[in-house]
Order: sequence, then C-alpha cells, then structure tokens
Amino acid sequence: MSALSEELDKEIKKRRTFAIISHPDAGKTTLTEKLLLYGGAIHLAGSIKSRKTQRHAVSDWMEIEKQRGISVTSSVLQFDYDGCRINILDTPGHQDFSEDTYRTLMAVDSAVMVIDVAKGVEAQTKKLFKVCKQRGIPIFTFVNKLDHYGKLPIDLMDEIENVLGIRSYPMNWPIGQDGQYMGVYDRRNDKVLLFAADTTHGQQARIADVYEPDDPAVIERVGEETWQALKDDIELLDEAGEEFDMEKVNSGELTPMFFGSAMTNFGVQDFLEGYIRMAPTPQPRMSSDGLIAPDDEKFSGFVFKIQANMNPAHRDRLAFIRICSGKFERNMSVWHERSGKIIKLAQPQQFLAQDRQIIDTAYPGDIVGLFDPGIFGIGDTICDESHKFKYADFPVFPPEKFARVQAKDTMKRKQFVKGIEQLTQEGAIQLFQQAGAGMESYIVGTVGTLQFEVLEYRLKNEYNVDITMNMQPYEVARWLAFKDGSEVTPASLRGADRGMFVYDRKGNPVLLVSNEWALGWIMDNNPDLILNHVPFDRKEA
Repeated sequence: MSALSEELDKEIKKRRTFAIISHPDAGKTTLTEKLLLYGGAIHLAGSIKSRKTQRHAVSDWMEIEKQRGISVTSSVLQFDYDGCRINILDTPGHQDFSEDTYRTLMAVDSAVMVIDVAKGVEAQTKKLFKVCKQRGIPIFTFVNKLDHYGKLPIDLMDEIENVLGIRSYPMNWPIGQDGQYMGVYDRRNDKVLLFAADTTHGQQARIADVYEPDDPAVIERVGEETWQALKDDIELLDEAGEEFDMEKVNSGELTPMFFGSAMTNFGVQDFLEGYIRMAPTPQPRMSSDGLIAPDDEKFSGFVFKIQANMNPAHRDRLAFIRICSGKFERNMSVWHERSGKIIKLAQPQQFLAQDRQIIDTAYPGDIVGLFDPGIFGIGDTICDESHKFKYADFPVFPPEKFARVQAKDTMKRKQFVKGIEQLTQEGAIQLFQQAGAGMESYIVGTVGTLQFEVLEYRLKNEYNVDITMNMQPYEVARWLAFKDGSEVTPASLRGADRGMFVYDRKGNPVLLVSNEWALGWIMDNNPDLILNHVPFDRKEA
C-alpha cells in the first residue's frame, strides 16, 4: 500500500458529506447552525428567530435571504466533530429553487430530512425526497420542533411510510404526552436523556441529564403516567416495529429517525453522534469510464454550483467542486473536460458561510471553491490528465415561467449583458433570444417566480442595473427539431405565431406556448416535428 493510498484511506473514512432537505420553515437553517455550534464552529448560534438579538443565520449570506429569512442559495459549511470531517451543503427549501437544490443533491453521499412535528411531511419535502430516492442515497430523519405541540410520533412514522414510501426506525423516542416533551429515550444505549432548563434561548449547547432507565429520579421528574406511556411505546416498537438493518439504510429503504428541537438544542447532539456513526463515507461515482472509486489515487471532481459576488467588495466568482477521487492540492494542474484544456487550480477555498480560508489540500467528499475567471460551467468534470473521462451529466429542468427583461438605461447595456450572462452560467436562469428581435432585451426562463425577484435584486445590487421586466403568458417550452434534420425556422413551422419562437444560448430553436392545448395544435399541424422538454443533448430531471 503506497503512502498516498494509506493517506486517502484514512481521510476518506473521516468524511461525511450531506445535505439537509426540508420544507420551508421546518427549521433546516436552525439545525445547520446548531450542528455547527456542537462542532465548535460557532460559539453563539445566531438563531433566526432569536429574541435577544437580530443576528442572521450564518449560512444565509445574501441580503435577500436575510430580509426574507429563507435560504436562496446553497451554502457549504465544514467542521470537525469526534474525529470526523463533516461537510454540510445547505439547500434552498423554497419551492422555486428546485434546480439549485437538485444540483446540490448530486454532490452529497447522504441526506438529512427535517420534518416539523406539527406539520408532518410537506410538499417540498416530497419533491426533494424523490430526488434522493432516485439516486438511492441514505436518508436520515430529524423530527424537529418538539418544544411545540405536535403530532404523535407513531402517526409521523405512518405518514413517512404512506407518503414517502420509506420505513423508519426511531433511534430515540420522545418522553412526554400531548406534545409536551421533556427529553428522549435513547434506544441504542438504553439511556434516558432529560434536558436541563434552557436559559439562553437556544444560543448555547444544552447539556442533557443522563439517567439509567430504572433510576427513580426519572419517574420523579417525568411523572408516573408519562413514564408508563413511554414504557408501553417502547415495548410496542420493540415488538411490532422495524428491525434495524444497515443495508436497508444504505440503499435508502429505511430511515433512522431522531426526535429533537433545533431551536432549543434538544436532541441535536444525540442526532449528530448517531448520524456520524451510521452515515456513509464518500461513495464511488458513475462516469464515462465506469465507476470511479474515491480511493483511486488520480484526482477527479465535478462542478455542481457557480456563485458570483459572494464577496461584493471583490466582484469574484467561485466554482464549487465536489472532490470525488484522489488528493486535491493547491496549484495542481488538471484536465478540464469541457474545454479539453489543462488548467491550474489556484486559490482554493473552504467555507464557513461567508468566512473563507485558502486551503492547501482536500480529499474525496470535500467541497472546495475555486476562483473562476469564467472557464467553469455547471456539471464540468476536472481530472488527472493521465486518466481523462467525464462524470455523468446533471439532469436539467424545463423552464415554466418566462419574462422579457431589458435594462432601463440603455447606457448600461454592457453591465446588463454581463449580469444576465453571469446568472445564466450559475444556472439560476435560462436565457433565450427572440427570433428576429434586436439585442436590447432577452427572454428569461425560470422554474419558479422567486427567481425573477432574485434576478432583479442581483442585477441592481451587483451590477448597478435597473431592469424592466414583463412577464410573458407562456408556461411551456419545447426544443424543436424536424425528423429529416432540416432547419426549424419561424417560416418552416406551421403555427409558430401561436407562441413565441426563440433560440437558446447555443442557437437551438425553442417554441414557447401558453398551454398544452396550443402545443397539441402545433403537433397536429407539423407531423414531422420532434418536441423535447429540454435540449436534445441533455437529460430531463
């Protein structure tokens, strides 16, 4: 075994890379903060709903996120805990951000699903869960907000199974009745954890009082009735519940379930320790050359996110790279698959939200941010030049909302074009040019309406451009081709005037129509036309 091979083996075993998925408001950003608090990365958790101060969550860095209290872009956070190196990718929970979220889920080895104890499984959770299921990645469940009145734990288990089609195995069980919880029973260690009173409003790590189950002090604190109810529940779980099966967890068929409250730090440490013990280390990835194992000594990785202007003072642009194999070293030269060129990876950075530091080395499972002069695109593969290949493409989403966008001040056309190009490269918007129209305006397509707000906000704040935006009445986009390979033009397409004929950035013809009915008419009148939801060279998400 070579020295590099030993080093890789040791580092890979330490890595856990995961994303937190949930519906907006289930408490995902708060949980992220509390995990960092336990990891010693932040000393005082700036709870979003904190009463004492108006600090914003560490992982939400864009101003629009601070105003709305939502995560708009996925941040990357890294910390060490108990001998492990943890990489958390925070995903936007807002329904409009499925694309960025989807890409983030391509870069992780497992996911943590946060569920609100009162609301159960919500719409956005279903969508994100589906993506994890498609990829077969292990899912761990954290039932949050136990400090509030909520559904019975047994009902939540049923709901997860009925709605998401995955069985759950509770690793701990809430102690209390009618949503009034006092602690949890840890099934694996057969211990009772009761929580000390929280006097800091969740700003500091809370210590649990740990008892043996038969300690009389437990009954004294929780009361005879609650204690009996807990015993009955545990007996039922042991007899009728799922068996714990690590293989099923790894294939995404069984989810280990933890109960707690991120807001009051209740059960968070218990969850973190359980997660580290069970979660997978970095996994192999599919490529044009078959599976690439993380312990392959030759370096490789892929770009899953591009973010401009994270630091407004520097007008910088970063490409986020998930390392898949080998050892990353600062200033190393690698082969960039899309351009076919050798490039040097300078100024690599790691993150704690906005705080960054230059790093010298990184290993599979780690995420590094590389200064990007404009060469990287989403989904790009970088690898050792002695073994060239390409990682499997990211699926793309068909746009559903469209607007005509132009700069209010024609003198600012240059900044306008630069800003629009930048946001397109980040994958925040899809860009189209109307056939026969001038270059003053663009047609912008997005998956959801909130992205238009972000577009307007960022053009104003980062490029100093005010825009006029006119929403278009189209909801369906189709990429076009004739079966015989002849060119599709507005003149060669019957009924092109029933929608808007545009070209995408690569010059491919696309038709925007207002509904499926109009689409049906076009199909009937152009029998030799092929219609695609996404560009012909891409796979649909």
